Amino acid sequence: MTASSAAFHDSLMTLRIHNTLTRALEKFSPLEPGHVRMYVCGMTVYDLCHLGHARSMVAFDVVQRWLKASGYRVTYVRNITDIDDKIIKRSLENGETVRGLTDRMIDALHQDADALGIERPTHEPRAMDYVPQMLSMIGTLQDKGLAYQANNGDVNYAVRKFPGYGKLSGKSLDELQAGERVAVSTEEGGKQDPLDFVLWKSAKASEPDEVRWASPFGAGRPGWHIECSAMSCEMLGQSFDIHGGGADLQFPHHENEIAQSEGATGQKMASVWMHNGFINVDNEKMSKSLGNFFTIRDVLKEFDAETVRFFVVRSHYRSQLNYSDVHLNDARGALKRLYTALGTVTPDEVSIDWTEPHAARFKAAMDEDFGTPEAVAVLFELASEVNRTQSTKTAGLLKALGGVLGLLQDDPKAFAQAGAGVNEDAIQAQIAARAAAKAAKNFAEADRIRQALAAEGIVLKDSPTGTTWERG
Repeated sequence: MTASSAAFHDSLMTLRIHNTLTRALEKFSPLEPGHVRMYVCGMTVYDLCHLGHARSMVAFDVVQRWLKASGYRVTYVRNITDIDDKIIKRSLENGETVRGLTDRMIDALHQDADALGIERPTHEPRAMDYVPQMLSMIGTLQDKGLAYQANNGDVNYAVRKFPGYGKLSGKSLDELQAGERVAVSTEEGGKQDPLDFVLWKSAKASEPDEVRWASPFGAGRPGWHIECSAMSCEMLGQSFDIHGGGADLQFPHHENEIAQSEGATGQKMASVWMHNGFINVDNEKMSKSLGNFFTIRDVLKEFDAETVRFFVVRSHYRSQLNYSDVHLNDARGALKRLYTALGTVTPDEVSIDWTEPHAARFKAAMDEDFGTPEAVAVLFELASEVNRTQSTKTAGLLKALGGVLGLLQDDPKAFAQAGAGVNEDAIQAQIAARAAAKAAKNFAEADRIRQALAAEGIVLKDSPTGTTWERG
């Protein structure tokens, strides 16, 4: 066994993950040796993705990348909710079909995720394709006395009949009933208890035919929570290793998933529950409901995609992350320092030796609950060493470790020039005009061109071989 492969083997034994369910760091051991099965709640596709969605996608992209780098085979499922109250409302407002709206938004989701360097999950199930599995699970819950049909035709989950309800949120039933998210009246939706939640929604005359299915409970459509329980069970089995999502999903969505899945199967749903922190704007969570969100596309009009990814990656996935142009500019400046080091020499192509001191520190950081802040600090140590020694081998290690996080794979010059709204042909024309002004000894005009470009965020760099430019 080589040193590198031995390090891979060791990493299978040392990874620790913070488990929301137990509120503790736990040594990770998959149910099937060498194979990790992970489910992450994806987007409800009625609108463009915002930066909060990017936070979750990037966080779990890094998780699956590190699991693969550690030698695991990973089956990564990230679902798409393509049937939901908001989707129906938006499609009616737009005068388009639900399928037409969701197809369009899924295409946009893929474009945004691809731009941010987010690898596609192994499977990306759409809820509409798994209604039979949802109905089967609802039937099982009804047979077990955990679900009932209300007088309005809805099928609801009887929360108080599931003994473990509240274990993920850490709250008692009485505390949950007092919460703001719980219905205040048992008459709402025909519920027997305010805590109960809907599994199957009876069809409404105002809703289009494409969102109603025949069922033993009458025509209707699934509730949101049952979708993930059915899809995760179908694609990963009754029990799997990691279930992830944003912190806002911990309650009630993930709590309800546990009740449904474990109530139906009698098996533990997921060994580890992971939740990424919010992106905040003015100390409030970024969300569409609050109207304080920035779509990924809006942000990419102002900042290059790798800067946005680095902005997310350099903070720990469980931390709160504050969004502002100042923070994005700081992230670009920091990332630029790493690329500048790679631009001074041509990096060697290297296979990472995890016993090398820098790589070992990087690995130790990532093995401690995917500690990207400490791992990124190692990248800066390597960049400093490259600047000092001009070592092509060290530059190769810097690039390779950056690649584990989905960073530093661009050409340094291309990164320096990256940015929305840049017209490279126009810049080159200005550089040529400045060179002509200097040749004519019209230095005032040459200075004017430099200053005009600087005002647009374009910095010129003169050298014996010519003039180059980069984003300021």
